[in-house]
Formats: sequence, C-alpha cells, structure tokens
Amino acid sequence: MSVDAADEEIVHAEIVEDGELVSDALCARPLVDEHTVLMPGEEIPTSDDPRTTYTERDLYVSEETAQALKEAEEEGSPQRKTAMGLFEAWCAEQGRVAKPCTTATYTEYGRYLMARGLKVTTIRHYMSLIRTSMPPGKKPDNSLFLLLLAQYRKKNKRALRRKEAFPITLSYLVPMMKKAEADDRPIGWRDSAMFAFGYRFLGRSIEDVDLDLEDVTILDDMVLVWLAEDKTHKGEDQTLYLHDREDLQLVFRMRRWVDYLASQGITTGPVFREVKRNGTIPSSETRAKTATKRGDYLRPQTVNERVKLWFAAAGLKSDGRPVSSHGLRAGGATDLGMNEATDEELELAGRWKKGSRIPRERYVRPVRNAKADPFKKVPTHNPEAQAQE
Repeated sequence: MSVDAADEEIVHAEIVEDGELVSDALCARPLVDEHTVLMPGEEIPTSDDPRTTYTERDLYVSEETAQALKEAEEEGSPQRKTAMGLFEAWCAEQGRVAKPCTTATYTEYGRYLMARGLKVTTIRHYMSLIRTSMPPGKKPDNSLFLLLLAQYRKKNKRALRRKEAFPITLSYLVPMMKKAEADDRPIGWRDSAMFAFGYRFLGRSIEDVDLDLEDVTILDDMVLVWLAEDKTHKGEDQTLYLHDREDLQLVFRMRRWVDYLASQGITTGPVFREVKRNGTIPSSETRAKTATKRGDYLRPQTVNERVKLWFAAAGLKSDGRPVSSHGLRAGGATDLGMNEATDEELELAGRWKKGSRIPRERYVRPVRNAKADPFKKVPTHNPEAQAQE
C-alpha cells in the first residue's frame, strides 16, 4: 500500500502492561554515557533519545569517593583556582555561563585578556587552565582564540617579553644567609636553611615547602631527598643526593634547623614551618585556624617574601630583573652553566626534561651575553698617544 509523504511518519512505541501502545517520547530514558558521574542524592538525567539503560550501580560513586573528589577539587592547583576565579567573575559581570562555557564565551574572554595587555605566555597559560577545568566532553573549541592570539603576538611585540627572575648565585646567596643568621634567631635558621636547600635542590618553591621531614636524611657530607614525583617526573619517584659545599654549609644549616624542630617536639610533617616572634612553632591546631588551606605547610609566597626581605637587608642590588624565590633555582642553574656544566648535568641537577632548552636559554645564555663584549678587541682611540709615537 502506498502512502503520501505527509503520512510517512513512523511512531516508535512499546507495549505496556495494560496492552496500550505508548510512544517512546513518553518513556524517559537515562541521558547518560560512560563519562557520567553522579553524586549521592542526584537524580538520573533522562531524555527521549533511546540509549543504553544504566543502573544506579553504573552511575553513582560512593560517599567516600564523593568526599575524596570534593577535597581534590578544593585543593586543586592555586594557579587553576586563580584562573577560574577570574574567569567566573568576568562571566558573572557579562551575564555568561562560566562552566561549562561556550566557545564564544571562551574566545571573548581570551580577547578580553589581550585587551588588558597581558603577556602572551600568561594569556596562553590562563586560557589553558580554564579549558582543562571544563567537564569531560564540554571543552570549548580553542581554534578561534589561538587565531586571535597569533594576531596579538604580531601586533604586540612587548607582550612576548618574559620577565625572568634575577639569578641568586652564590655571590648573592651567601650574604643573604649570613644576614638572616646575624641575630641567631630560629626564624633566621629556618630561612638560611631554606635558601641553602632551595639553591642546591634547584627546586620550585612549591616543592621546597611541600617537603616532609620523613623524606629528608641528613648525612655528614650530603642531604638525601626522596621525591614521590615532581613537575617533570609524574608518578616517578627519585632519590636525590645533595652534596655539601664549604660556602653553602647545607648540612650544618639543615641540621641546625631540623634539630630545633625536634627540640619543639616536631619530627614529622613539613620541614619548613611558620616561626612565631618568640621563636616557637605554632601548633597544628593554631595553624588550622589561620592557614585553612595549607595547614602546617608554608605557602610558596612565604619563601618569595623571605627572599626579597633578606636580599634587601643584605644591601644587594639586582640588574633590574625581579628578585623572587625562583631566583634560587635560577642562581643554581646559572652557577652550574657558567662553570662548564654540561647540558646533561644541568638537566639532571634541575630535573628538567631531557633535551630541555630552558636551563641554557633562560639562565646561562643571558649571563654569558652580558659578559661578552666583542668591542674589547678594538684598540682604544687615543690620538695624543699616537702623535707622540
């Protein structure tokens, strides 16, 4: 039997218990896929689109897993939190949805950052953090943003300039440590140990302050450090051998500080901690009230503040580059590179990826370029001396 085109509508239906036909449109099915995660108490989303039917067993996580996920989200990366916080505030002002955001919102925010004249590296980093913060399968397309960024690079050459930290080499580090120790107070012992360790460890500030006493062994001629992982070696533990030096006095400074912690009854937990004005270490209960996120652990910003403090107190001057805690890592790398360390030795000392150009290009080359003066080969112009000849 032929039918008209207008009558060619096929109605999907199923038989229910009373024998009536019911359209699939009336049968709500779960709108889920293998990426769906539901917290306890959440309803299963439904759709009229027929899909595989999942049971609650497939969709819900346990109370324990839900709590662990909540804690992981709250901890998160400080940089990711900052990037998302700024993005969410901007979206609220603009009346846009922040999470999950549309490609248009993502692109518009990228242009907004460019309009503020931020560095290319900063913009790219923030936008990457925002994009990866979106739910699985909900990430915005970044092709239009990258197109705008390429144009921004061409028109704003100063936005490409990177502000490198001033390298705190031994000639700067030693006076800083001596100044910190001049009053012979516990906070000075902590700071000098933290600086000596940061220089020799070539660590990032977050790695320094996240270090636990259980992961450090102080021997007579070196300090052993066990790392579960670092930025370059995810899921790969390492044991580092930090040999001592006469000028650095790493063993003495670390042992003095660790022994002081032991005298305060502290033998586990973070190595570097807050020191009160009276020289005592605040209890975990006290820290929990004032440092709700880090607890007994110092903030990376604290290392930064102490570096600036003792650099200025020692009467030191930089060449215009900013003084920061990253200067300890930069200083160690610079001292190595300027004293004929090989690329492999630099990479190993700072735990950079094999073949990384960062240590040579950022820390070694600028110093060598500054010292190099090809015009020294040109004789001094002195007409009077030449006339006398």
